[in-house]
Amino acid sequence: MKKLLLGALALVVVGAGIFLYAADGGFGKQLSAPTGKSFVNEVPENWETHKQAKMAARDAHIIKHQTAYNRFADFAESESDGLPYIILKLLPVIAPEYWGEGDDFLSVMGLFYDERLPGAPVPRGMGFSGLARENPTGNIDYASFSCGACHIGRVRLDDGKMYYLDGGANSEFNVVGYRKRVVQTIDKIAGAETDPKKRADLVIQKILTTLDQVHSTNPSYFYKNFTYENRNFDTAYEQAQIDLFKKTASTTIPQFINHHENEYHGWEKFVDKYYQGAQPQLLDGLPGMEDAIGFNTVKANANLKQNPLTKPFASLALPPSHGVTDIMAVWEQHTHDPLWNADKTDVIDGGGQWTGHIPLPIYKNIAAQLTIGYENVDVRVSAFAEEVLDKMPASVYPFDVDVNLAKKGQALFAENCAACHQPHNGKVYQNIGTDMGRAKIAGVFVTLGAISGFTSVCDADTVVQMYGKDVKPCAEYKGVSLEGKKSLAMTPPKLHEGYNALPLVGLWAQAPYLHNGSIPTLYHLLVPGERPAVFVKSRLDYDKKLIGFAWSVDDSSSNKYGRKKEGYIFDTRLAPAMNNQGHDKDIQQDGKTFKLNWADDKEGAFAIIEYLKTL
Repeated sequence: MKKLLLGALALVVVGAGIFLYAADGGFGKQLSAPTGKSFVNEVPENWETHKQAKMAARDAHIIKHQTAYNRFADFAESESDGLPYIILKLLPVIAPEYWGEGDDFLSVMGLFYDERLPGAPVPRGMGFSGLARENPTGNIDYASFSCGACHIGRVRLDDGKMYYLDGGANSEFNVVGYRKRVVQTIDKIAGAETDPKKRADLVIQKILTTLDQVHSTNPSYFYKNFTYENRNFDTAYEQAQIDLFKKTASTTIPQFINHHENEYHGWEKFVDKYYQGAQPQLLDGLPGMEDAIGFNTVKANANLKQNPLTKPFASLALPPSHGVTDIMAVWEQHTHDPLWNADKTDVIDGGGQWTGHIPLPIYKNIAAQLTIGYENVDVRVSAFAEEVLDKMPASVYPFDVDVNLAKKGQALFAENCAACHQPHNGKVYQNIGTDMGRAKIAGVFVTLGAISGFTSVCDADTVVQMYGKDVKPCAEYKGVSLEGKKSLAMTPPKLHEGYNALPLVGLWAQAPYLHNGSIPTLYHLLVPGERPAVFVKSRLDYDKKLIGFAWSVDDSSSNKYGRKKEGYIFDTRLAPAMNNQGHDKDIQQDGKTFKLNWADDKEGAFAIIEYLKTL
């Protein structure tokens, strides 16, 4: 990330012409919605048969791409960044008041054990570098989040079983809460000591003492004799890791302290700037949400301030606005990937996330790795994710559907929704009425820094090992060379000042709605006058009538560690970034009126909702 920001400054200082070019939208052009007949899925005649077929298709896709899925679901984002794995496993022993007790300690930050991965030593979504390192014993294991932390979610079925949303959104995941708990644990150990060296010594002593106590009682405490693919994390492996960790503790543990304290305290400054009035909530973290700017940019701002040569430019590292956003579903990527223009010089018609500012799939994935807070990311994880997510079937609605009502909704959808919500629609909409902060987050300096940073991580010549052979994951896109096309890593700011109308595949599982997750159900989206200002997010029970996860504030009890049993209170009034306005007024588009407010036709709203279940 230092490369990313320093690269941005170099471009700014040396390349003023590039700055003006990008600021004026000099490359690429604002896209229009695709013309011609809108794409509308037909309602299946037999819902139960269709549902079973879709579930089988999802399972078959994962099996076909099992290696890529494993790396998407389980592999650490970095081999050399993150939290030393042994420290991670000691956290619930050192500070159970922050982490809970027992093996399920990472549930406090929204990670869970997946019964499809029996015997795992940590919940799904937390990987460790021993899974991927070429030499299994060549370094200590670092723990860091996998793609699955954000993008494998759950919903509770009527029988109490969990239905997994592979490629969906994990509405429970709280990366800020994780970082806060790490800092709280360090503070608990160090107490009132302020001298950095003495603080580090106290933490080193506590960690090593706890390590010996735990391991003497259980020689397989850290890895549980876990077997993954062709690797065995047995007691011999565990002992080797412990020995190596002890040898490096005098440097590794202070690095761990500095990294996490700087990261979280930088986040505090960022929140103070952008989220006045909502600081307590943002500093605790909002499960299922994150700020799109990410921890690396916050750290880069702090690093630039420490150097007299770069201090004048430090403010340029921060975005012009806030960017709080819900975690997106990433299945069926092919439906919103961009296409090449006729002469294969630019990408058009689609691309990207809420605002479409990162059009190419590989760079969307790399951006996610960097945003979560790592610098030395494993490019292979992004490349494997691109493989498995392309055409990964969305999780099908697991409950009953009224087929006749859904057919009525299909006609209303075709008339009022399909022109915008169709595959490869690269247009961004500015007239929807939602807060524009997220759409403005990637200003000129952030954009130029991102282009430099993304392509320094992976450019057309970068080689990685996949399936036992050399691969260049950033060399081409859809058969066209990316040589000399670095500018496609992120589009100019003027091209994404608005929000995409994404295809609605698997929409039922993407609640709450809008980019900031401020509307709990599809009913509230279509009937804006009834939107609650306060509701509960991150529950796993499902509201099958209004379509969304259970959202009522009536049940919000807590356990002894202060974590709500399920869900947390979300107040849309705390900050502009969190408000629930938008997609609430009929709009004119290309000479046609599209109905967005269905308050005067709730029967029609429920018909559309029934249809949307089937997508």
